[in-house]
Amino acid sequence: MSPKDSRSYTRERLLRSGWWPVILFIVAILVVILFVYVVVHPSKPKFYLHDATVLAFNLTSPNLLSSYLQAIYLLIFSYSVTLSSRNPNNRVGIYYDGLDVYGSYNNQQITLAATIAPLYQGHNEVDAWSPYLRGDSIPIAPFLVDALTQDEADGFFFLWVKIEGRLRWKVGDWKSGRYHVFVNCPAYLSFDRSNDSSFPTQMIRFRQSSTCTVDI
Repeated sequence: MSPKDSRSYTRERLLRSGWWPVILFIVAILVVILFVYVVVHPSKPKFYLHDATVLAFNLTSPNLLSSYLQAIYLLIFSYSVTLSSRNPNNRVGIYYDGLDVYGSYNNQQITLAATIAPLYQGHNEVDAWSPYLRGDSIPIAPFLVDALTQDEADGFFFLWVKIEGRLRWKVGDWKSGRYHVFVNCPAYLSFDRSNDSSFPTQMIRFRQSSTCTVDI
């Protein structure tokens, strides 16, 4: 049998088999995906940090039980934040399948995660949240204590508000698979000098709104 006859025979067998509808279905799905990402081309959601107020900030001294143990500092930290998200797409909706919000200082998580319930964000819609972030007796490294002390002396405190979760795109009746979303919001806070209390119990407030970076 020549190569040409072999190819014709293979096509005939494929047409007679029950796999042909499955192949057509897979091709149709690929065409839809190509339409969404090439023609519609969804843009990433935009996140903003509008407000952050530290409500509790207390750093405990180390308690050495033995000379062989390293000094461990415990941080009690809580604050409220106001965040918003905007869907910039005119044709694509966004499903957020739950978002976790937490505070970070010098790449160390200093609060427990607050969970934002799943929601759907329509075309060009804006949603806002005000989660309460709290960490009780969070162990931190000694070098972070030095950084906190220096920040207090400078009168400024740099914090990250981070958001992690999963989202799906929606075009018409079609929904994409889940994608991991990671949001980083910088917060420049200043110490409140209106009272005579000493660090670290004085209030710290966020002074300027910021735009967050979004990775998907």
